[in-house]
Amino acid sequence: MKTTILKLSGALVLYLCTAIQTNAQDIVGSWKGKLSVQGTEVPLLFDIKTDENGYTSTMDSPSQGATGIPMDKTLYENGTLTIKYNQAGIKYVATLKENALSGTFYQGGGEFPLTLSKTVKTLPGNTALPTSDEDLEKLANWNPTNYKYSVEDYFARPKARSFSFSPNGTYLSYREKDENAKNHVYVKNLETNKVTKVIEEKDELIRGFGWANEERLVYVMDKGGNEDYHLFAVNVDGSNSKELTPFEGVKVNILEILKEDKDHMIISMNQNNPQIFEPYKINIETGALEQLYKNEDAANPINSYVFDKDGKLRGFAKLRDGVHIDLYYNVDGENYELKKQLNWKDNFNIASFNYASDNPHDAYVTSNLDSDKTQIYLYDLKEDKIVKKLFSNENYDVSGLGLSRNRGYELDYFHYEGEKRHIVPVSDYYKKLHDKIVTKFSGYNYTIADATDDESKYLIFLQSDKLYGTYYSYDAKTEVFKLLYNLMPNLIEKDMAEMRPITFTSRDGKTIHGYITLPKEALNGKKVPVVVNPHGGPQGIRDSWGFNPEAQLFASRGYATLQVNFRISGGYGKEFLESGFKQIGRKAMDDVEDGLQYVVDQGWVDKDNAAIYGGSHGGYAVLRGLTKTPDLYACGVDYVGVSNLFSFMKTIPPYWKPYLKIIKEIWYDEDVAEEKVIMEEVSPVFQIDKIKKPLFVVQGANDPRVNIDESDQIVSALRAKGFDVPYMVKYDEGHGFGKEENRIALYKSMMGFYAKHLKKEITQPLKD
Repeated sequence: MKTTILKLSGALVLYLCTAIQTNAQDIVGSWKGKLSVQGTEVPLLFDIKTDENGYTSTMDSPSQGATGIPMDKTLYENGTLTIKYNQAGIKYVATLKENALSGTFYQGGGEFPLTLSKTVKTLPGNTALPTSDEDLEKLANWNPTNYKYSVEDYFARPKARSFSFSPNGTYLSYREKDENAKNHVYVKNLETNKVTKVIEEKDELIRGFGWANEERLVYVMDKGGNEDYHLFAVNVDGSNSKELTPFEGVKVNILEILKEDKDHMIISMNQNNPQIFEPYKINIETGALEQLYKNEDAANPINSYVFDKDGKLRGFAKLRDGVHIDLYYNVDGENYELKKQLNWKDNFNIASFNYASDNPHDAYVTSNLDSDKTQIYLYDLKEDKIVKKLFSNENYDVSGLGLSRNRGYELDYFHYEGEKRHIVPVSDYYKKLHDKIVTKFSGYNYTIADATDDESKYLIFLQSDKLYGTYYSYDAKTEVFKLLYNLMPNLIEKDMAEMRPITFTSRDGKTIHGYITLPKEALNGKKVPVVVNPHGGPQGIRDSWGFNPEAQLFASRGYATLQVNFRISGGYGKEFLESGFKQIGRKAMDDVEDGLQYVVDQGWVDKDNAAIYGGSHGGYAVLRGLTKTPDLYACGVDYVGVSNLFSFMKTIPPYWKPYLKIIKEIWYDEDVAEEKVIMEEVSPVFQIDKIKKPLFVVQGANDPRVNIDESDQIVSALRAKGFDVPYMVKYDEGHGFGKEENRIALYKSMMGFYAKHLKKEITQPLKD
């Protein structure tokens, strides 16, 4: 049973969900109307279809971002439609006359007139713009097929993946793909070897899952990539499956898995206000909710919560005036005192309480308040003072630390990311474990993917620039490693390309890091085409060393891949991060261009054969690159990228709106005259006349972050100028493609696009 929460003016909240089953063909189709309450109009759309049992229907609530909501039950007799949703006490009674449903909506003792008219349900965006599947297939056919590895080899999902132990180690859970590319969740009893399918993936993707306790798993799903995640739970034998948060238009975040309370976990939801999140304790058996704190000041909302291992709210951070952060801490078990007043740019993060200490206020924090690079401290939160600096690195931000619950919360290690990921062991126990792993698997990055509560079993995940990923189990008692699963055994390491860290100096003297993935032709002295790949974000995100399916696919076709951690990227300290604020599309792009010049100067790539490709901010960088430096790139691929900074900021998700001032401090503020001029300059849609190289645009129709209008704008504007712009839109995707068939279609078309515009020796499309 599903519910959508419609927030109306005043205090009125309506829980709407309907089911329409009719026995008259006249009722089939789409119906739209507006519910008017206290001067607020809430658009609704009902879509009625037939099935073998009669009729089914769905509801859309556009103002809530909710689409395709399954209906409950409806009767249509003698020209009268009666819709009921018993759980929420909803009833709608209407009469059908001349293609109109006129009636009354009842809920919570209220009665509201509601008239629905016949309409044609439309898909997001301008449906006349996307390129046909046939034409996209023709584009894909420009790419040769006589390669050792196919697109599917890189982008078909592994047959099995996402392995994890149950807390006691009795079971192993994992995802396994069937012949229809559906990725179901299975549980294997490690004592009996019995395997059970516990979660079946259907139309919607399982976006993530994990163990809540030894007997029950939880998982999350959204609708078509809209990122309104719902929480579900199921028993280890597949029984007692339940949707725990059946609230449409509401997004769930998992805050804490409570090891000390196996029946509950801590989540947050924007149930009471779509712009802000509040914490709840939820019963994973029944779905019963207990709200733990109210977040009622929408102008100055709480944006993060700090819970301890027992699920007690110990503190929270509150946004003030859109750009300041006030940290409150519970010093006496009842009252929250203001401890710190920070700017949003400051980093002061409570990583964990120090449960090994006699002082309940001791915590491990990561902070850059007294340094450029983020460091790790032992901190007394009650006294608001540093107890001891524990770890730092002069060149990179420290990422975090590891603790052992089994050994009384002993501090095991610190970790940070430089050119590669680094783990610094602390405890004697972990020093021995670390030494065993790095000796056994020299040259690979490793992570502890999972461990049983008693640390008798470990899952070790290995990866490198040439290895997609391999799981090993480790028995701590016998000290034996055992290969559990190679995710992509078809991708042979010796055939894969090398990813090299690079460092260069920008035109204004800043040290910039990045990576170049080189095909074998480049290693043999040939200058090869290059795909310049700016990352998304952009703030705080960075590219990393490891297996990159895109870069490996490109290398297999003879293209190098350049990834630049331009100013505003994360991990290099706050000065480097903040040097990119108000420089998106300007100095941040200069860094990308300087990186391209660097790899040209090394003799690796052909400067006249460079493409630019990226997703999200990277997609914006593609469009900006084609307008800022029209002669630099031979072509570009824009994947869910921003084209118009003005419209982008007006279509952000509601839960981003409290942070709009911060977004404007990172990007630009149109209310500042000189910045408005810059926004016009760096918004590609206003610089269309400068684009003269081929462009391929890709978009998920349900994207909540970069609205489909961003892609529609650039495509329609270029086509009005006579450009042939291939445009791929998937109507079951959001901010990036999650479905295997869509990802494969994307990369096949992309490789055809590159073959057409980068490989000079290929001049004609291939025939089937």
